[in-house]
Amino acid sequence: MPTVNLLAISLLVRWLLGWALCLRMPRLPPSRVQGHPSVSVLIPARNEEHTLPKLLAALHLQSLTPSEVIVIDDHSSDRTAAIAAEAGVRVMQPPPLAEGWCGKTWALHHGVRASQGELLLFLDADTEPHPEFLHRLVAAQQELGGLVSVQPFHRTEKPYEQLSVLFNLVGLMAVPMGKGCGVAFGPAMATSRADYDHIGGHAAVAGKVVEDWFLGHLYEQAGLRVSAYIGQGLLDYRMYPGGFQDMVVGFAKNFATAAGEVRWFWMLGVVLWISGLFWSAWCLPAALLGWPMQGDASLLPNLLLYLAFAVQLMVVTRRIGDFGWICLIFPIPVLFFLGVFVLAILNLERGTIEWKGRRFSTR
Repeated sequence: MPTVNLLAISLLVRWLLGWALCLRMPRLPPSRVQGHPSVSVLIPARNEEHTLPKLLAALHLQSLTPSEVIVIDDHSSDRTAAIAAEAGVRVMQPPPLAEGWCGKTWALHHGVRASQGELLLFLDADTEPHPEFLHRLVAAQQELGGLVSVQPFHRTEKPYEQLSVLFNLVGLMAVPMGKGCGVAFGPAMATSRADYDHIGGHAAVAGKVVEDWFLGHLYEQAGLRVSAYIGQGLLDYRMYPGGFQDMVVGFAKNFATAAGEVRWFWMLGVVLWISGLFWSAWCLPAALLGWPMQGDASLLPNLLLYLAFAVQLMVVTRRIGDFGWICLIFPIPVLFFLGVFVLAILNLERGTIEWKGRRFSTR
């Protein structure tokens, strides 16, 4: 068989693999809350004066009213604590950060100790729940048990935020999702207090930057189910509204610390798909500009390959975020992805990364 045909078949397989990897991205299932559970909503917040008001306003509109909402002000230097107090929720501040802990795990550890609810809901300060979200999340936790989490729909406002499309997509492609998948997403998690205490709580993952992954492992090791869903139509967030630099550092932090936790067979599938995406991102400009390339250098087949991946990106990303026009010029986010990947490797080699004024280990 000619080499060009083998290459075409290989790229077709990679393109089809992209569809397959996106099949299992279920939304949080509808269900009814059983009884009248006491629910504590715990929000760790460090310098979140711009994001926290949206979350607190959204919590007032929930169809299920939590028993308490606690904002754990992680020694912010802005008006985070004042904004929470003005919204009428409980505000507390943990002791100074202890050695061996990350800011978020330290804040939530003390928030749980101060709370009273039988169900614990952890929400990041930048999340924006729709009115039915708490009801759906509580009902799912009651039905499934263990740890239930939701990855929010990524709402974008500024052009630079569109560059994050591949990080959002690859992060979901690389893991199984649904009932009992064994994966946890930190922005929104629900658990019973009994299960949380049983696995050791946040003290058991004190120094983990991506504590959600490791909490999920502990629940599984204890024989408790870990389930994860996408938040389309139920939970939004706007990642890194602080600017381009925050986005680069944030993704490099997560990439460096979480990459080693992805199961190898899922990672293999993602690598195969993304290699096809990278190939198509190169071949169209190569065919137009006469750059070196393998295979057919004529314009039409490379244009069709490019359009195939562009359409695929536009379709599959509609469920995970506001990524429209950037999918048509996907070589640009491909370059961004590669740049942050290199930065993440450097962080791994260096062994530390700085985030929100604190330095954490990536090992």
